[in-house]
Amino acid sequence: MAISRRMRLSLLALAGLLLALLLTLLVTVYLLLRPERFTAMLQAQATEVGLDLSLSSPASPALFPRPALELEGLTLNARGASMPILLAARGRLALPWHTLFGGPTAISRLEIDAPRVDLDALQSWLSSLPAGPAAAPSIPRIDTGIRITRGSLVRGNRLLLDNLDLETGSLLSGRPFTLNLSATDAQDSPTRLQLSATPRIRGDSLQLDELELHLAHEKTLTLQLGGTAHWHGAADAAADLSGRLDDARHGQYDVALTLTPANQRDPLLLALKLEGPGNRVDLRLPPLALADWWSQLDRAEGPQLAVPPGSGHIEAEQAAFGGIRIEGLSIRAGDEAPPSSSSTPAPASPSSPTSRKP
Repeated sequence: MAISRRMRLSLLALAGLLLALLLTLLVTVYLLLRPERFTAMLQAQATEVGLDLSLSSPASPALFPRPALELEGLTLNARGASMPILLAARGRLALPWHTLFGGPTAISRLEIDAPRVDLDALQSWLSSLPAGPAAAPSIPRIDTGIRITRGSLVRGNRLLLDNLDLETGSLLSGRPFTLNLSATDAQDSPTRLQLSATPRIRGDSLQLDELELHLAHEKTLTLQLGGTAHWHGAADAAADLSGRLDDARHGQYDVALTLTPANQRDPLLLALKLEGPGNRVDLRLPPLALADWWSQLDRAEGPQLAVPPGSGHIEAEQAAFGGIRIEGLSIRAGDEAPPSSSSTPAPASPSSPTSRKP
């Protein structure tokens, strides 16, 4: 059936109108993205916790397959520090439509390519945080998860983990959250971590309920822990975890971890108990001070030799350090260490022969 000239003109006009509406919509959405708005938001959130976020070039908007901001050359520093905590080649923030039209600021998905995290810089920033919370913690809403590819973890110039890939599920209060991580160490041995928990905001704390952790290194070591944790901000954190360590060479061990929050007098403290065939460990360690002590061993000008911080005891029927094998090892430190030979002896009791009068 032939189409009349009037009908063809009507169809062309309708197509042109639809195309104009589509172009108008695309331009409107493009303008609504306003990269400077979200860049300023990210920088403000970093500033609140003493960090500086910078980009090698201004963020650029993208519309397909969903509204997003493309970030190039990310650098995250502690305020005033020269050593960056994080360097990343690229990042992408996918945004929900309601955020574009003035709704609550939220992120649908966060993707980071080739990040490099320096533990020395991270530890230095953490140690500068006040003991008490600066503000009540909050959960950053991420609807469809986080993806990190080709990452690396270093301490100064020393590689700790490489080929790091991380994938998480959605991060929403009251909803189950999952995290899967794989990486290789400096000897190219594989490590995998799986974590699941339900995050909730309760009062002024972030609570992690139904926390389950599974860690595997090569095919020789697996660690499984379960419990709860909460965080009030800064170094005010607590956790109570227990589970089992399976060592293919030595057997199974019961493990218990308790994290006690810092206060005005005491630092953040980790209590570790491990008991199994021929070995028993009961230690109380300040994680931040321990990380600082460990970092001193790799200083370019030479290691700073000192007793590691913490207290407790270690008992092992057998222990191997490189090519040295020790049997019947017993170590006590801190409050449980025996008095040194220079200690003043206790006075003799009245019944002692040396105290009798002639």
